[in-house]
Amino acid sequence: MATQRKEAKTNMSQLLPLELIDKCIGSKLWIIMKGDKELVGTLRGFDAYVNMVLDDVTEYDFAPEGKKVTKLDSILLNGNNISILVPGGKPTES
Repeated sequence: MATQRKEAKTNMSQLLPLELIDKCIGSKLWIIMKGDKELVGTLRGFDAYVNMVLDDVTEYDFAPEGKKVTKLDSILLNGNNISILVPGGKPTES
């Protein structure tokens, strides 16, 4: 019985949030911001506050007037404004 519990513990996958973000370096991220903005870009680096450096960024701004799309070479994103990170994800076209 004790060996079954031990095996169950070692089989459980534990991944901390910053470890998941670290695994995404060099990959595309879909970032949903507080407010009406979303970003898709390649993660180059981040810090403990989840401030991020992104390359090849597409910014989607959803305003009452309609959707505005802006292409950017590189940005430094403040982690305080991030709501959701989707590794490898991209927004649906609508």
